[in-house]
Amino acid sequence: MKLHELRDNEGAAKKRMRVGRGPGSGKGKTGGRGLKGQKSRSGVAIKGYEGGQMPLYQRLPKRGFNKPNRKKFAVVNLGLIQKFIDAKKLDAKGEITEDSLLEAGVIRRKLDGVRVLGKGDITAKVTLNVTGASKGAVEAVEKAGGKVTVATAAAAE
Repeated sequence: MKLHELRDNEGAAKKRMRVGRGPGSGKGKTGGRGLKGQKSRSGVAIKGYEGGQMPLYQRLPKRGFNKPNRKKFAVVNLGLIQKFIDAKKLDAKGEITEDSLLEAGVIRRKLDGVRVLGKGDITAKVTLNVTGASKGAVEAVEKAGGKVTVATAAAAE
């Protein structure tokens, strides 16, 4: 195969429609907009307009609130950590940090930190150093003889 022989698969790239380019093109004259009226003119934005009636999106009540500075944590369950320890991808003897979880592939990205939740069982004696942990997760790790260190908010930033 040579460079000039490269081409896309059949039907993968559709050519764009050039409207208003003469009657032979099939989309000439009115350019597929039909005849007269508001929608045939340029500069028309009538998506939510209902002829003067109060639009649906304004009639419905607004609910909820999205906090603009909320923190998004990467969530890890204890069962998953145990699974990775059993598969020898994590070392239970050393300290398990957010970086080691990332390297082992337990999490994809750290986001604003890692939070450990208590789903699943942990039997290994581990030392976890993470941004957050649920009460159940901390109890389960301590019951197995381990320790959880939760980093303070100031240290995480």
